[in-house]
Amino acid sequence: MATEIGFIGVGNMGGPMVNNLLAAGYAVVVCDAQQSAVEACVNAGATVAASPKELASMVETVLVCLPTPDIVREVALGSKGLVHGSKIKTYIDLSTTGPRTSIPVAEAMSEAGIVSLDAPVSGGVAGAIAGTLAVMVSGPHNDHGHHRPMLEKIGKNVFYVGDKIGMGQLMKLLNNLLSGTALAVTSEAVALGIKAGIDPALMIDVFNASSGRNTATEAKFPNAILTRSFDIGFNTGLMFKDVRLCLEEAEALGVPMFVGSGTRQAWAYALGKGEPADDSTVIMQHYEKLAAVEWPND
Repeated sequence: MATEIGFIGVGNMGGPMVNNLLAAGYAVVVCDAQQSAVEACVNAGATVAASPKELASMVETVLVCLPTPDIVREVALGSKGLVHGSKIKTYIDLSTTGPRTSIPVAEAMSEAGIVSLDAPVSGGVAGAIAGTLAVMVSGPHNDHGHHRPMLEKIGKNVFYVGDKIGMGQLMKLLNNLLSGTALAVTSEAVALGIKAGIDPALMIDVFNASSGRNTATEAKFPNAILTRSFDIGFNTGLMFKDVRLCLEEAEALGVPMFVGSGTRQAWAYALGKGEPADDSTVIMQHYEKLAAVEWPND
């Protein structure tokens, strides 16, 4: 098991993961375009590389946690990418990119003698801080086993999805499709209830005591929508990206997604009416406007 590792992408999710790895005794070299994020890791005990290529010439195992497929491709395969490093042997992608990014990246890495593992994570910023993320791993079984102790430092639930690159990515997309659907449809239901005069806090209590309970009613509404803080920590741009990637995989495999298509439409609308950086819980405000209702006590 590697004790010296690299980590690229040390923002809201990656930064806490680095802290947990440092606390577990790993020596971590970090790289990120955001200087403040790098400085926070340095203050916690990490060292710094100026580029992915430089980092991949310093350590054998590199983890990345990045927001979009394009950024992942550039970090992995660009002119200053990891693939050009002289020391790297294992590339572990914690991002959510979808199989159609992870497979060609893994193939290019393999040509350079580098083993790849998909390991997208779920659980939000709170899970990253607590080290309780769910990690969905796919790739060579032996490499998964070798690196599992390290992955268990960032997630208490490490699932081995299969030996084919892309399987972990698809598992994450399926999870986020369900998460995005729950938040969108719960917002629709609550908007209807408010229009009919039902108190939103009461609705959430009833849902959570009944069969309508879901991740939105259990956490997102109580913590970020009923409080009107809209700060659950996962933005609209990323939610739309994950739902879109999932629907693209369904279309490529010929699997109908009737409800999923509605979910994509809902998040496309939220993205069009707001900003990518908006917290995903802001979708409730869009439904309030569509339904012409006012939140009680606003």
